[in-house]
Amino acid sequence: MCSDLRILLIRHAEPDYSVDSLTPKGRLEAELLSRRLVRYDIRDFYVSPLGRAKDTAAYTLDKLSRKAETLPWLREFRGSYLDPETGKRRIVAWDVKPRIWKSFPGVMDIDTWCDTPAFAGGDVREVWKETVDGTDALLARYGCFRDGPVWHMEQNGDFTIALFCHFGISMAILGYLTGVSPMILWHHTLCCPSSVSEVVTEERIKNEVSFRVVKLGDLTHLESAGEKQSTAGLFPEVYTGIDSTDPAVNGTLK
Repeated sequence: MCSDLRILLIRHAEPDYSVDSLTPKGRLEAELLSRRLVRYDIRDFYVSPLGRAKDTAAYTLDKLSRKAETLPWLREFRGSYLDPETGKRRIVAWDVKPRIWKSFPGVMDIDTWCDTPAFAGGDVREVWKETVDGTDALLARYGCFRDGPVWHMEQNGDFTIALFCHFGISMAILGYLTGVSPMILWHHTLCCPSSVSEVVTEERIKNEVSFRVVKLGDLTHLESAGEKQSTAGLFPEVYTGIDSTDPAVNGTLK
């Protein structure tokens, strides 16, 4: 029996970080996304407090004459640490080079990833706890909560909730729900602007559920309209010496 709680993790459309909103292409992406989402039977909408997420959600909400609840913890994952190479503060979700982060002890394990000594002096654990607590509080509204190593769901349902947010926080939520270190998801997946990731609960033992990923970074709404996906979210393949903390360069992943 499947309890059928469906969670949509929706990344904002192509951003204009200079004004925390959307580019013209991003507005087209948000419009095409809205045409897709209005066909879903979504019970509740949630949104990040950042403008680019709110502006993306607005297209869907306006069509449905609905409102979204703003959840402060849905803002982009901002946990940072001191880069051992440069001494500069870096965001763990996208600023760490592969050769560097893969050498951190325990970073591949969901239970130890944010306790690696490399993150000492930063706020990674604090932001991770905020994400975990926020996710727990949200799911508790629907009778779903952690019960030791598994998730417990009090009553079967068949409904969908939508979270308009960002790549980093989406992968942090997904990692928590599935028991995968978010470092793996941040650095080995990419959800392009306006993409939809879908997670559902599966119940094999009464009232115990597992979260399963049905879609990751789906862009059907763009592909069916002949609209190209945004390149926002990828670093240059060859290191150029550009400061990756500059939002004009690296803001693509936020």
